[in-house]
Parts: sequence; structure tokens; C-alpha cells
Amino acid sequence: MCGIAGIFSPNSHSGHDLAGLCERMTGTLRHRGPDDGGVWEDPESGVALGHRRLAIIDLTSEGHQPMASECGRYVIVFNGEVYNHVQLRKELEDAGIAPNFRGHSDTEVMLAAIVAWGLEPAVARFIGMFAFALWDRKERVLSLVRDRMGIKPLYYGWAGRALVFGSELKALRAHPDFCPEIDRNCLALYFKYSYVPAPYSIYRDAFKLQPGHIAKLSAEELSGNPQGMLHEVPYWSPLDSWSPREHQPWEATEAETTDCLEELLKDSIRLRMIADVPLGAFLSGGIDSSVVVALMQAIGNSPVKTFTIGFHEGAYNEAPYAAQVARHLGTDHTELYLTARQAMEVVPDLPRIYDEPFADSSQIPTFLVSRLARGHVTVSLSGDGGDELFGGYDRYFYILDRWERYNRIPYTLRRPACKVAAGMRDSVLRLFPNFVLALAGEAGQRKIESVFEILLADDLTGFYENLVSCFRKAAWIVPGAEEIETRFNAMRGREDSLHPFQTMELLDLLTYLPDDILTKVDRAAMAVALEARVPLLDHRVVELAGRIPVSMKRKGSTGKWILRQILYRYVPREMVERPKMGFGIPVDQWLRGPLKDWASDLLDEHRLKQEGYLNHRRVSVIWEEHLSGRRNWMSLIWTVLMFQAWLKEHRTSAA
Repeated sequence: MCGIAGIFSPNSHSGHDLAGLCERMTGTLRHRGPDDGGVWEDPESGVALGHRRLAIIDLTSEGHQPMASECGRYVIVFNGEVYNHVQLRKELEDAGIAPNFRGHSDTEVMLAAIVAWGLEPAVARFIGMFAFALWDRKERVLSLVRDRMGIKPLYYGWAGRALVFGSELKALRAHPDFCPEIDRNCLALYFKYSYVPAPYSIYRDAFKLQPGHIAKLSAEELSGNPQGMLHEVPYWSPLDSWSPREHQPWEATEAETTDCLEELLKDSIRLRMIADVPLGAFLSGGIDSSVVVALMQAIGNSPVKTFTIGFHEGAYNEAPYAAQVARHLGTDHTELYLTARQAMEVVPDLPRIYDEPFADSSQIPTFLVSRLARGHVTVSLSGDGGDELFGGYDRYFYILDRWERYNRIPYTLRRPACKVAAGMRDSVLRLFPNFVLALAGEAGQRKIESVFEILLADDLTGFYENLVSCFRKAAWIVPGAEEIETRFNAMRGREDSLHPFQTMELLDLLTYLPDDILTKVDRAAMAVALEARVPLLDHRVVELAGRIPVSMKRKGSTGKWILRQILYRYVPREMVERPKMGFGIPVDQWLRGPLKDWASDLLDEHRLKQEGYLNHRRVSVIWEEHLSGRRNWMSLIWTVLMFQAWLKEHRTSAA
């Protein structure tokens, strides 16, 4: 786990020292790799590659990056882990095409695989999480590659006529020619989803490489000054596994499927337990983390180190459940109870940690549990991905029920009716059927008239997107912003071949999982130099989950059915069967109490008007309603606050 950065500028270096600039960029990523650093430069080609290292595999100097292939053709900077590097090394050696390996790092094996098989065939064999840049000295081509699920981040953008890239946006901002101009359309996307979705970033001249994609740029192409988003080519997508038309009918029984999934999970976890440094796991006591820890304990030879944070507010405290599971499994368990004050002390650091506006409030406990774990281990396994793969979110059941009921009305009839209803007064709308009122309440206390705008969706993708959105209309909060295409559009036209549950799972795998959940975990863990590994998101597990019938993922109103059956083999059912809590904190209460002054300063109407990004009147209305207790606008207010706090940090760092 590391931080990477680089520059590709074959035409004009603007008088800059490439190596010095690259070192300046990688210096902003020291928190991701405190153990070592290096820069490699090819002045004639205008290329500089930088690396900050968190040593996990091969702690010697033989694992130092940037690293060149034995033949000298390729140079790589790599963030992440290729877990099957031992098997790949043996495969190369058995075929007689291995180089004289100097050490035992996965980076060296990656280079050897690329030399032997080519970039795309090699990447197809990698099992892991990775973001890397590869310079081909012979063809003068730079390749940027991101792992299948988007576990590791990779940004790229333009600094004058130079292409710059890095693990975080702060690396791009360190280049003096990079212009950190906020893109209003992308800002509107942030307010819609509470994160900026790939391939966009908050800046006009910067982008995220999409999960499962490769982007290549030659010196000749860059000489044409392409600017904008690079041509990204997908090499893998979960869409290919979730389409039942491309697979034979599932013939295995539920017991056989459970056995198959358990063995695959054991192999995924076994690979992710390989490290030359201390290793542990996050444990919340929920289904996903408990499965991971139970299988780790079954595989390993010593008690697994597990970590949980607790809160004194009972509604947000999962620590007792985690402790119960830990005692049953016999782990070496560490828990830390935090006061509200300790949790709130993290808030001022969030803009620096997340580097881009990001408003999932569970970012706070995620950082705190990462900091706790880092005091004991360098690597920690996480249970993320179970909800998306195995139908675990409560919203899947709720939205599916609403969609099926509302979809009985022909679209040609409901469209004009909803348009009329959207313009009615709130008091009149309360006369409508109960399920409409329930939709309003469960969708974040939206005004009821906005519910009818949601109901205008003509397919499940649109319906789902509307319901999970924070601010549904871009221009409502960011005046002048225009709607732009996102990865939700990848699902258009595919719904007919999928079960509605599959559609919602895929939408989350394409959007919410990489852009929210995995972003949250990566930034929180790397802020304290902790490597977080996600065994449920091994692409082989993802592909199997795509083929498993929905009937084995859900029974009635219970999701993650097949995952539960695995867990029950290790943990008593009654120990983990309880309503889903999530990983939350009482931010809504804090905003009316100890965080009120901080929030009021950031939401000052004069300040908002002067900055000119947001509709200051509407922000003031929802803030007043929240403070008065008339409405709980926590999600909306937190989204605004995280932008305002980021903007303050952004302007300070740019000064």
C-alpha cells in the first residue's frame, strides 16, 4: 500500500525540474507511504515517476520503487497488492520465462508478467487491489491501470501541457501549473450523491480513472495536446457476471453453493493474510466482518487481532456485539470507547484526509477504528462489499416494494398525474395514499412534492438513483449547473435481463461502492498508514456472487442469506441476528449542540452568497429547519458542511 505520482510532459517542461517536481508531488503522499520514497526520471521523454512506500511485502531495498523490469523496457510505480504473486512467479518460472528475481515483492512479479505476457493479459491474471502507472521506454507509452472494483484510487489531470497523475488530488495540486478550478457541474454531482463520482473530480482539469479500466497515452498523442479525459478502455466489469443471458442456469443446490462460496472466501482471505508485517481485522459484530474474522480464525494458527470502537450512545454502539463474537471465536480483541468530544475532534481534519468534498458521515468512525488498529498492526482486513454482492441493504427491499406497487400504473398515466401533483401544496398532497407518504419519510424527509418528481422515473435505475440521491436537482443547490452523465447510465437498457435485486446490486457496485464506501476506507486507513484489505471484493467472489440466484441471497425480508449460512457454521445464529445498524454517529444531534457554532460559521448566509457556489437562501432554510427540530436535514446539511469545510481548506492551501 503506497502513494504514487508522476508527470508526462514530452513537449515542454516550462523550465521545471521534472524530478524535483515529482518529488514535490509525492511528498504530499507521505502519509500513504512513510517507509521509503523514490523518483525515476527520463528527461528526454519528459517522464518522471514518484513513489511513497508503506512496506508490506519484502521489507528490504529490493522492494523499492520506482522499479524497472530486468530487461529495462518498463518502469512502474504501484499502489496496492497483487495477492497471487507467488503463484504467478511459479507459473513464470515453470514456463522458463522468469527473469532473475532479485527479491520477493509482488511489484517485481508484476513487471515480469507484463514482460512475458503483455500488459492486458498480465492484468487479467492479477488478483488484488492496485493502481499503477507503467512507462514503456521502447514505445514511449504511459499506461494507467486501476483494479477491477476501484479499491485503490488513481487521479489524472492536466498541468499546462503536461499530464499529471497521483493517488490523491493533493499530488496534482502540488504541480505549479495545475489549475484547481472547481467544476460547477461536478459540484452538482457531489450534492446529488454526497461524493464526486468517477470519472469526474471536483476540478475541471482532473479525473478519476474508472475501476477496471486502462488508459494509455503515447508521447506522440500528448504532443497533440489532447487535454480532457483520456480514452479509457475497460478490461473487466461486474456487468459481465450479472447478466443471466450469458450464463448457464444455476444447477447447484443451496448447500453446494454455500460450500463453494465458503471455499472461495477462504482462498481469498488466505491470500490477503500474507504479509511481512502484523495483520488484523476490523470487527463490528455484523454479518460481513464476522464472516471475514471467523474464516481468518479458521485458517490461521494464532488468534486474529480484531478492532472495534464503541460509543456511549446506545443507538450507535455495536461494540458489545463485536466483543461477543470475538469471545466466541477466540480473537485477540481490542475495543476503544470514544466520547462524542473525541469523535468531533476529527471533524476539522476531514477535508485534509478526504482531499475532495465527501459527505458520508461514517467517515468519522472509519478513521477512528483505523487509527485504533494502526496502533497494533500495519494491515487490517475489512468486511466491505457484502451488502452490495449479496443483497444486504434494507433499501433494496423497501425500494423494490415501492417500485412494484407504483409500476402497476402505466407510465402514460402516472407521468401527467405526477407532474400535476408535484406542483400542489404540501397540505393537499398529504391526502395521497400511505405508500407515497412513506416514500417521502423514508427518503430522508424530503418535501412530499419532490416525491412525485421521483415517481416520474420510467425505469428502476432512475427510480433507485432518485431515491438514493441527496439533492436530486443539481440547479436547486448549485445555480447554473447542468446534469452530466454518470455510471448510472451504464445500466440503461440492461434491466430487462436482470432481476430487480440484481439491478440495484449492480448500481451500487458501479457507483456507491467504489465512490463512497471504498473511498471512505482508503482515505481513512491511509491517513494513518494502515493497509485495508477487502477479501469479499476479490473479483472471483464478485463473479460468483453475480451468478448465484437471487433466491439464495434473500429469503423474505432477509438479505445476505447465503453469507449468513456460512457464518452460522462458526457463530451461533442468535449472536449475529439483529437489525442492521450501519456504522453511524449522532451527527444530527451534534449539529444542534456542540457542532452548532462550527456549522453556523460555515453556513453563514453572507459567506455563502459571497462565495457564489450555492443557493444561499435554500441552504439557510434547511439549516433553520434543522436547528429548530422541525425537520431532520442531517444528510443534506452534512453534505453542505463537508463542501464548505473543504472549500475553506482548499482556499487556505492555495493561498
